[in-house]
Amino acid sequence: MATSLGVAVLMLVGKLAAGLMTGSAAILSDAAESVIHILATGIAAYALWLSARPADHDHPYGHGKFAYFSSGAEGGLILAAACGILYLGIKGLIEGPELHQLGLGLGIIAALTLINLALGLFLIRTGKHFNSLVLVANGHHVLTDVWTSGAVLLGVALVYLTGLTWLDPLVAILAGLNILRTAVQLLKTSIEGLTERAAPEDTRLILDCLQSAVAEGHLQAFHQLRHRRVNDELWIDLHLLFPHDWTITAAHDQACEVEARLVTLFPKDKVHVNSHLEPADIAHDRAHPDNHAALHDALKPEAMGLSD
Repeated sequence: MATSLGVAVLMLVGKLAAGLMTGSAAILSDAAESVIHILATGIAAYALWLSARPADHDHPYGHGKFAYFSSGAEGGLILAAACGILYLGIKGLIEGPELHQLGLGLGIIAALTLINLALGLFLIRTGKHFNSLVLVANGHHVLTDVWTSGAVLLGVALVYLTGLTWLDPLVAILAGLNILRTAVQLLKTSIEGLTERAAPEDTRLILDCLQSAVAEGHLQAFHQLRHRRVNDELWIDLHLLFPHDWTITAAHDQACEVEARLVTLFPKDKVHVNSHLEPADIAHDRAHPDNHAALHDALKPEAMGLSD
């Protein structure tokens, strides 16, 4: 994160200098996005430290959800940057730009774009390796800066070669629309994480595993399946149903086998499985008035649009 913050400051200084030197609305809008990136990087660094703290008495499931707040904050800041860029672009298109020293400005933006591209790819690759939402979100934020800078580079180059100055604010508008898409994606990830939406890919793996265990005779059925993910930790809760004439020892042994299978589904994650053992002939009648069948159907892949 210190590297990301240092590069962000370098980007801001370089782009601001190039923007003031050339008078380009596109370059100045790119500099505005860099201001937002510095703020977002600071938020991400704090969230990364906070979400990595271990579970304690007040937070028995850990502090991982702070990462979703960070993702939402970055999405909001990118949204603000997109609106600012669109404003500058529309203003420049209406009033008409006055551009100077475009060749020097092009050189500065090209060098800064290459540096930012390397940083963004590194952050995303590292974040995916460690299942860190904070690093991935920050990496995507850096890449939005790369997209913006690339569009600016292309636009200013076209202006430099053709003399069509109206292309400069037009490129700023297009860049703003592009990073608006990234803002929506980050906000969507944050909302889904904070509301604990079940990840469809996790659901499919879990259901396939459990249905295979039933088919192989390790248990008779299952219900009350729930799962939640926070970064690289996954919690799975479910009820396992066994024939009424099985001993508790036999049922427990098979439950351990099923739990072990669930854990191996996610080798890169810390998986916590909490199973409740029940006799199949009384499981639905005694203590659980809710509709298990409806819950189970809602989690099926075909119900979530995942069927092959």
